[in-house]
Parts: sequence; C-alpha cells; structure tokens
Amino acid sequence: MVLTQKEQDIQLMLAAQCHLGTRNLHHQMTRYVYRRRNDGIYVINLEKTYEKLQMAARVIVAVENPGDVVVQSARPYGQRAVFKFAQYLGAKSLAGRHTPGTFTNQIQKNFEEPRLLLLTDPRTDHQPIRESAYMNIPTIAFCDTDSPLSHVDIAIPANNKGKHSIGVLYYLLARMVLEMRGQVSVANPWDVVVDLFFYRDPEEAKEAEEFEDVAEGFQSALPAPVGAMDSWGEMAPTETAEGMTGFGGAVDGFEAAIRHLRSTVQQAHTDAQSCRSAVSVGAISPPGVHGATGRRALGHNSGSLNRGFEAAPAGGFEAAAQPMGYVAPEQFAADF
Repeated sequence: MVLTQKEQDIQLMLAAQCHLGTRNLHHQMTRYVYRRRNDGIYVINLEKTYEKLQMAARVIVAVENPGDVVVQSARPYGQRAVFKFAQYLGAKSLAGRHTPGTFTNQIQKNFEEPRLLLLTDPRTDHQPIRESAYMNIPTIAFCDTDSPLSHVDIAIPANNKGKHSIGVLYYLLARMVLEMRGQVSVANPWDVVVDLFFYRDPEEAKEAEEFEDVAEGFQSALPAPVGAMDSWGEMAPTETAEGMTGFGGAVDGFEAAIRHLRSTVQQAHTDAQSCRSAVSVGAISPPGVHGATGRRALGHNSGSLNRGFEAAPAGGFEAAAQPMGYVAPEQFAADF
C-alpha cells in the first residue's frame, strides 16, 4: 500500500512525538486537543497540526522578499532548526537570547523590521511577541497545550519541547514552502534529510569529531598493500627479492642451499678419509684406542653398531646417504 505525502508526514510527526503535549492545558488550546491519556498527558490532534502547517506555509510564501521573514528561538533545542530553516528559505535567524528593542528601537545596532515573525515557543519568546504586537508584525508560533495564544496570529499546535519534534516541524514547514515556491516537486524531491534540523549536544559533536580524527589517523598509518597491480590480467613477476619478487627467486635460493650442504658434506668426508689414512699408517690413534686391544674393542663396538644398522630396512638409510659421502660401519671397521 502506497501512502500519500500527508500520511507520510503524519507518520513522521508521530515518530517524533509531535502529538504529545503536557499535563497542563491552556483554555485557548482546548480546540486542538484530541484526548487526555491515563497518565494525564494531553494528546494533540495532528490533523489540525498539518492544516496549520499548510496555512503558515502559504503566509510565508506570500512574502515577496524572503529576507523579511525572521525566525527566532530562545530554546536551545530549536536553535539548530532555526538556522537550517533560514538557510534553505533565505530568511533571517535570531537564535539565543532576544535583545530587548530589536523590533522597536531603531537606534539599536541589531534593529530588525520584519514583515513576518516565526517563533518556537510563545512562553519562552514572550519578549519578541510583545514587541511584534507594538510594531504590528504578524506572528506564527509553535504552541504546546500550555502555551498562551496572546498576540499569536497563527498557532501551530505541536510539542515544542522535544528536540526531535521541533526539528521535524521546521523541516516539514520548510519543505512545504519550497513546494509552494515550485523549487521542490514529486519529480524533483527535496534531498535534505530531517536529521540536519535536530539539536546536537556540543559534547556529542566533539566526541564524534574526535572519533573521526582517530579513525582517519589509523587508516593513514596502515601500510600500503603489497603486490597491488592495476591490471589483474597481467602475470605476476618471478624475480627475486634482491631484484626479483616471486617463486623463481625462492627456488633459486633453495637450490643454492642444497649445493652448500653438499659441499659441506663432501668436505667432512674428505677430512674423515685423511684421518683414516693417518690411523692406518700408525701416525695417530683414534681417541680411546691404544694398541691391539683397543682395535679389537673398536671392532667389537663396530660390530654391535653394524647389527643395529642391519635391523633397519635394507638399503634404506645407506642408499639415501651414499650420495652425500656416507661410509658404512663395515667399511669403517675394516679400515682399522
């Protein structure tokens, strides 16, 4: 089921709790109340809220110069919404404390002479409402169930105390004005999100900025990816690390290690043969071997060692070790 624009706007106001009033009810706001809940909260009729938003949008569009419209909010929750509303519609914004005499004292530096005044809360902004009454300035205000309607020309019944409620109300009013001006339509929708009109706590905003800075610093500290290529269709290079990067260099290094191992084994075998030759001519004796008795003992031990090797698989160890210069126990004992 496809919802109309009005139904979508009412759902947005319900989500922002624009329909929830206070436990107090001003007698002039009775006509805008739908019912009262069990906890004492008055519920505002959003149908009338939507109608008043459309009426206020028609009045704002009727002002030829957008700069003659002044939007004001002394409540902190409405200051960001006031700035955004004035930015997108070209109006003037006055946020924070109202300086007495802004609309009445022409000698004042910040003197303003607007043709239309838009306020967030009649109770908080009572001073500008009083001055607008002196200067015959039409006034539009968002009114809660406990708001007085004195000197208010168009009262928009809604929750003017919640930050989400205030943001949604200013957002809908700004979009309606743009639609009536012809700048926004169904074919050309407004690409501004409602989140920009919500109040942001300075501490939360500061923490968010610090988190973004830390995240950017962490990403910049990460090393660049290794082996990244612009074209994935090309074959990877096969050079070594000293001028080459690939599997070819690893194979060459492995073969060099094998050659070095073989040369080391051959050198050890040559040294062993030299030692046996010296023993056979009687130049030196093996460590712990003295005379014939020692040679017989060595032959006995060599026989025990030979029996141990005979228990191994036939030709397994000797055949594998022969290329590296291995000498069998029988041959080593025979030399002595």
